[in-house]
Amino acid sequence: MKLTPRGVNEWRWFGLRWGLLILFLVLGLLYLTDMPGKSYSGPLHPLDEQEFVLRDRLRVHVNRLARQIGERNVWRYPALEAAANYIHDYFRELGYQPDRQTFRSQDKMVQNLAVEIVGSNLPEQVILVGAHYDSVLGSPGANDNGSGVAAVLELARLFKDRQTRRSLRFVTFVNEEPPFSYTREMGSRVYASRAREQGEQITAMLSLETIGYYSDLPGSQHYPYPFGLFYPDKADFIGFVGNLSSRRLVHRSLDAFRRSTKFPSEGLAAPSWMTGIGWSDHWSFWQAGYPAIMVTDTALFRYKHYHAPTDMPDKLDYDSTARVVMGLGHVIQLLANEQ
Repeated sequence: MKLTPRGVNEWRWFGLRWGLLILFLVLGLLYLTDMPGKSYSGPLHPLDEQEFVLRDRLRVHVNRLARQIGERNVWRYPALEAAANYIHDYFRELGYQPDRQTFRSQDKMVQNLAVEIVGSNLPEQVILVGAHYDSVLGSPGANDNGSGVAAVLELARLFKDRQTRRSLRFVTFVNEEPPFSYTREMGSRVYASRAREQGEQITAMLSLETIGYYSDLPGSQHYPYPFGLFYPDKADFIGFVGNLSSRRLVHRSLDAFRRSTKFPSEGLAAPSWMTGIGWSDHWSFWQAGYPAIMVTDTALFRYKHYHAPTDMPDKLDYDSTARVVMGLGHVIQLLANEQ
């Protein structure tokens, strides 16, 4: 068996084959990472009055979930219920009538919570914004995912008195963390499956997953190979991530964010089997055939307190998170009103 080419012609064919393979790989990666617009670079603007209020509200929610309630999952069931009740009561304070979707898990009744603003022109079409409120065993879950829940609560507040063409739904899910991830006891899996069974038209789902940590230090951001070749090494951006079927939603969302918000942002639409692409509740909506993306600070690829007892509220950057949430408001506004 020949292990190496011999002669000029064999070397030429060998080089051509490998050259074509490398070319196809590079073109494929460029396709996955090609995004509309350009990420913002430059100094961040001072917070305006609305963003100051939002920042402080986000801080209050994260402190309540991670510091006062703390670790929350079925093994700390009273804390899990306290978190659900806090979310329910806040929705009620905003003037919503929350829907509790309950199901049994580990011989306990757990719940997803949802509120909706019915659209004016296309009420059957739903833009869904969600985040999981449970935390992993051993962690108080400030960033993962108190930050995402806080954002959902405040986006529900920002849109309470707005009228949109499509319906808006704000949902908090239970049981995203192991051992429920990718199982039928995952809260978002239950929710998405029931939505499909009932024939609901969810035209876009945004999963807000770990969105509170940022750093402008060189080398603070890491990636699964080979994405470090295409993205910055500073952890100062928010990411929009989807599978290939949700590529258009990634593009529309990122474009709306970049047009409206002076904050760094990156996007990726890649096969769902690639590391990190399906690591949140958007995965459940893919299984039900809905377009869905994750909005994230990339979690463990920048945050050393990921799934740790040290994931506490003082580790988060609330100014940057407020800017991101305001930007997401513009994204939701576009998705809910576009023709």
